[in-house]
Amino acid sequence: MRYKTVATGGTFDHIHRGHIALLSKSFEVGDRVVIGVTSDEFALKEGKNPDQSYEKRTVALSALIEKRYPGRDYIVAKLDDYFGPGIASPEVEAIVVTQETAKRVPIANRLRKANGYPPLEVVVVDYVLADDSKPISSTRIRLGEIDAEGRLTRRSGFKGRNPPPE
Repeated sequence: MRYKTVATGGTFDHIHRGHIALLSKSFEVGDRVVIGVTSDEFALKEGKNPDQSYEKRTVALSALIEKRYPGRDYIVAKLDDYFGPGIASPEVEAIVVTQETAKRVPIANRLRKANGYPPLEVVVVDYVLADDSKPISSTRIRLGEIDAEGRLTRRSGFKGRNPPPE
């Protein structure tokens, strides 16, 4: 299905294959993509400690989008809570999420209903797995377990014949 406007979001610290899967699906199903990026304050409140500031994360995200999805219509919005522009805008028709964040959509739809907006359609993107069959995440990259492609690093105890470069 194709939508005029979809929303997605994340912290986008150490952009990795999982982020690219989320963005690719968003641009596949949406003519316009609203991308919420977690603010530094909200990230800390949620127990996340990004290596990069909000500004650096949004600059890296925009550069990636311009390179991978040239000419596409998108905006980046600051997320100070779970819901961001998907709740506040009646133009947003669908939300692209992982299984983890899909569980919050019913709450978002109750808030939208209270504002007189139609419910969001939900598009779920599967996790992208690292070489160890665990989801790729910025936290795992920060900890040095994997790289942005999901390859195990020496620090993770990689025991293969050709360990990836540091």
